[in-house]
Amino acid sequence: MTLVAEITDVLGQTLDVDEALTRLSRVLVPRLADWAAVDLRVGSRQVHRVAVTGPEGRAAGQEDWRGHLPPVGEATHSPLVQVLNEGAPVLQERVDLDAPPDSPLASVHDAFLGAIGAASAITVPLGSRRQVTGALTLVRTDPARPFDTGDLDVAGDIGRRVGLVIDNARRFGRQRAVAEAMQRNLLPPLPAHGRFQLAARYQPAPPGSQVGGDWYDAFALRDGTLALVIGDVVGHDLTAAAGMAQLHGILRSLAWDHAEPTGAVVDRLDDALHAITIVRMATLVLARVEGPDTGPWTLHWTSAGHPPPLLLTPDGNAQYLEAGQGLILGTDPCAGDPRPSAAHALPPRSTLLLYTDGLIEVPGSDLTRGLSRLRRHALALAHEPLDILCDQLAARTPLGSTDDVALLALRLPVP
Repeated sequence: MTLVAEITDVLGQTLDVDEALTRLSRVLVPRLADWAAVDLRVGSRQVHRVAVTGPEGRAAGQEDWRGHLPPVGEATHSPLVQVLNEGAPVLQERVDLDAPPDSPLASVHDAFLGAIGAASAITVPLGSRRQVTGALTLVRTDPARPFDTGDLDVAGDIGRRVGLVIDNARRFGRQRAVAEAMQRNLLPPLPAHGRFQLAARYQPAPPGSQVGGDWYDAFALRDGTLALVIGDVVGHDLTAAAGMAQLHGILRSLAWDHAEPTGAVVDRLDDALHAITIVRMATLVLARVEGPDTGPWTLHWTSAGHPPPLLLTPDGNAQYLEAGQGLILGTDPCAGDPRPSAAHALPPRSTLLLYTDGLIEVPGSDLTRGLSRLRRHALALAHEPLDILCDQLAARTPLGSTDDVALLALRLPVP
């Protein structure tokens, strides 16, 4: 019971199948078995051996039994085939291990058991009889310490728990893939706007983490002014991705033909938030780059609880634009207290970076350190082409980050 409880705790710490199986193997070997192998169904009949773990000091090469196995055939006497087809656990003693194989899959599995010197083996389904996800095989090599029916019960319980984790991880993976595809397809292409250079990147969260609602946008307003947006919808799932799409469309509509300050546009977006979107809360920066084609240019912006824009200038300085800060969208600001708007001159050849918090924030870490790290990295890349700068910054996402990242960069021309 102690072992089962420990395995349950270990498996509950991840939704990544490979990581879950690696952790499982570290607990099972050598505490319950000398060897462990995990086979997963990857279709109606196809089986893939995804994990083989042995004891310390194992013979070199014995873990190379991983890979695709022969298809699962009809009912045979092979324990592995029986488990995959019928979902019933099987205990093999020494005499059972000597029985000749009666299918290609049985031949491969028996060869594995023979190569590691199996004296006793247990094979149990992963999942339930109604939904067999795969099989777990445990092996002992000491004839004086064979498995018994009590071990079979324990292994069967473990198999059910592992099967549940794998099913949950696969469902999570499918939802994540849909959310990521949806999010990527909804992110707009960047416009060609005079001599301004634009680049953007979206980087999904690491495997095992959910896709969030980060997005960027750049578009020309009715008067020809360039608008820039970076935002992050609270949440990490399909709902956040859908909310991001709603917010993105509404903000474009509100900003398109209104010459009012950016703070007023964001206030009107906040007023509409709960009435016509599914978004509970969100952060964003709405900015406009104003000025003639030859300059000078001025950035006008408002931040709704979002990390501040970073301005890199040709003289080697990097400055966070911390003015223009207002409340997060969805927090019901007091009537009559409008969001502030801010303005700042943009020197020729300077670079403006808008980003989401996944680029600077790690759970449990100091945000100030994250901002300092981004400033340092951005300065080192300030003279690189804009695409290289964005690629390098996205690649330097903080170790331990579990969030996705959106990054939008603007480079001003020489007058």
